[in-house]
Amino acid sequence: MNINRKISWVHLSSKVKQLLVAVLSVTFGISMYIFMNSFMSGVNSAQTQITFTSMAHIRIYNDLPTDVHNILKPTKKDDGIVIVNNARNIRYTEGIKNTEPILESVSGLDDIAAVTEQLNENIFIRNGVTKINASLSGVDVENEDRLFHTSDYMQQGSFSDLEKRSDGIILGFKLAQNLGVGMDDNITVLTSDGITRIFKIIGIIETGSASVDKTRAIISIRAARQLFSKNSSYATDILININDYNKSKETAKKIAAMTDYKVEAWQDGNAQLDSANVLRNILAVAVSCTILIVAGFGIYNIMNMTVNEKIKEIAILKAMGFNGGDIVEIFLTQSVIIGLIGGFTGLIFGYIVSRIVDQIPFKIGSFTTLPIDYSPTDYVLAFLFGLLITAIAGYLPARNASKIDPVAILRG
Repeated sequence: MNINRKISWVHLSSKVKQLLVAVLSVTFGISMYIFMNSFMSGVNSAQTQITFTSMAHIRIYNDLPTDVHNILKPTKKDDGIVIVNNARNIRYTEGIKNTEPILESVSGLDDIAAVTEQLNENIFIRNGVTKINASLSGVDVENEDRLFHTSDYMQQGSFSDLEKRSDGIILGFKLAQNLGVGMDDNITVLTSDGITRIFKIIGIIETGSASVDKTRAIISIRAARQLFSKNSSYATDILININDYNKSKETAKKIAAMTDYKVEAWQDGNAQLDSANVLRNILAVAVSCTILIVAGFGIYNIMNMTVNEKIKEIAILKAMGFNGGDIVEIFLTQSVIIGLIGGFTGLIFGYIVSRIVDQIPFKIGSFTTLPIDYSPTDYVLAFLFGLLITAIAGYLPARNASKIDPVAILRG
């Protein structure tokens, strides 16, 4: 250990309380940085997970034509009169008539995590005199669970039972409450074409999304095709999840080249979700950085006080031959030591706080506690940023100390 570092250690060890205050300041800043980023990242992940319980990363469907031509053709003669009664634009096709070729093509892509098909229609559900509008989804049970992990959100019953019962139906828990029904009750489903059929409730689902839980009903896709008189490979939507949902747009472009149907990434119809995640991350970083900067001011004040207290010692050191660089090294070393000690204790304390918060009960969807994301990147950045702040806070007073005139100080 060289003489400069020995002097730094003597300064630190002679003021234990001052050292403790400085270390606690750094510890608090880094621990709060870790907790805030872990919590906000967990909230974002939870929000995204809840959103993707019913929405896929990529959707393929039969879109309305973008160019609706006027059915009246222009006449060559200006004096002609054309009378049209009750003009209508006719859409000749709806849904996807044959899903098998598309499913095979999409499944062959490298970054695909899961693919499923759905038959979605608006219906009425009646229980006695109560009649409620709902969204009925006919699903491929196995692939649906692989895509959305639907079985994890079952409040009552088993999702796999849909595969065994053609008359079984699963309701969102809010929808079931509004209808006043429960497990094993019978309800009547009415389609827009006037078809009615009785289903037995074999499950209640709670996704955490209020708009979904109060409107969604689920049956097997085979039962849905029978109900709406569709062929065995008909679907209204093909839903796709990829390994990284942030790359949905790039994958959607690849799939669009493989089919004439509309291919839509989740960002296209849900820009507000993406924006909300970005804003929450910015807020978390801003608050955390502010805490660290405030801690840095505390370190600066402590180092500034130390410089003022040691001003005569500094003058003596300079008179003995220590130059400005030595003085900077002495006080910068002190601040770095404070940063290292405070950094390591801050990492430990931040992790402990995160673990405590992670145990707080919070029931929504499949979550039972508050969401916390333990990202190693947050811990590394917190330590490096905390060390940088303390180094800057120590360097500024040290630089001022290196410029003092020892003769003027000793005479004063």
